[in-house]
Amino acid sequence: MSFPPGFLWGSATAAHQVEGNNIASDFWAFEHTANSIFSEPSGDACDHYRLFRQDIALLAELGLNSYRFSIEWARIEPEDGLVSRAALAHYREVLEACHEARVTPVVTLHHFTSPRWLTALGSWDSPETPERFAAYSRTVMTELGDLIPYACTINEANISRVIRLILGDDGPRSVQQAPVGLGTGGAGAAEPAAHAFFSRKSFLTTYNENAFDVVTRAHQAARQAIREVSPDTKVGITLAVQDVQPLPGEEKTAQRVWAEQFEDFLPAIVEDDFLGVQNYSRIRVGPDGMAPLPEGAEVTQMGNEFYPQALENVLRRAASAGLPMIVTENGIATDDDTRRIDFTRLALEGVERAIADGVDVRGYLHWSFLDNFEWMHGYTPTFGLVGVDRATQRRTVKDSARHLGEIARRNALR
Repeated sequence: MSFPPGFLWGSATAAHQVEGNNIASDFWAFEHTANSIFSEPSGDACDHYRLFRQDIALLAELGLNSYRFSIEWARIEPEDGLVSRAALAHYREVLEACHEARVTPVVTLHHFTSPRWLTALGSWDSPETPERFAAYSRTVMTELGDLIPYACTINEANISRVIRLILGDDGPRSVQQAPVGLGTGGAGAAEPAAHAFFSRKSFLTTYNENAFDVVTRAHQAARQAIREVSPDTKVGITLAVQDVQPLPGEEKTAQRVWAEQFEDFLPAIVEDDFLGVQNYSRIRVGPDGMAPLPEGAEVTQMGNEFYPQALENVLRRAASAGLPMIVTENGIATDDDTRRIDFTRLALEGVERAIADGVDVRGYLHWSFLDNFEWMHGYTPTFGLVGVDRATQRRTVKDSARHLGEIARRNALR
């Protein structure tokens, strides 16, 4: 079977994880906070801010026709109300490089990181954030929307609920001080713990219902702004969609977990043009929440179960949203590239079956294009189709990249 005409075959990155030196962002500060749980700072990352042209050319040379990347809010608006024309010009060059290479850009406007100044104002727990995010989105799309066919407003808007499921209601510990200034205290000043990474005011750990309301309103406000200034752009959101499987007798528990992570977001996305589905594995649910992995299960570098069948399951279930879907992330952290090939093949066989049964899937964007900065885990986990020697920034194409590229050229698995 062939995939539908115009199917998006590509890979994905996020600005903070690959660009390097994102010094105006909250995460840069969090990485340099005393007692930070980040294993290392992001630093130069993959130097993609400088090397984007060669990376996009390589992606196209491999046979991929789409690239998902994020525009960094902290670069566009490094201080509250101050728009960087240079940053806008840079991202225009990135977008132009995609179009010149005949690569369809899928742009994410917020991929976890925010400007430091937003954190000082309450970040994603502040009722002012939706308006500020919409203003930023309007600025980007007014300047660049002519080059952006697909815009994802917020990456994994449900991620805090996923983290809560994994780590429990208390969430991660808070650091006690932030020697890198996040607000008016300036660099070197001790900041309140409420402004540190593992507070309930950080995007990744906004557990309370007020924060849920802020995130969903921010998406809706941004969607409206985008449609006003760039009506031809298709607008959506991405969700981390877990394949929730109940242990015997725990069907109601699993349904509650699914509702918290997916169904609760449906009212906010019903008017979207598409849904970005992101999946890496399954979770099994028991009476006390997430159950341990099955005995003897193969485990990835991130501690996930090797379970590529999860993607088909979540696509079939997420189809209840009634929106066209793009797989905006799917992949595996491993140093064994043969297992990456196996994972991708098995996941895509599931996508193929779902499409054959009428599930509306428009694309598959593998995570990630480059071995990159994997947040608090640093550079140890390797998700990339392309390896990166960070001492030299030399790229090495893996067999898994060629494997996916060959599928993309055929628009078929075999």
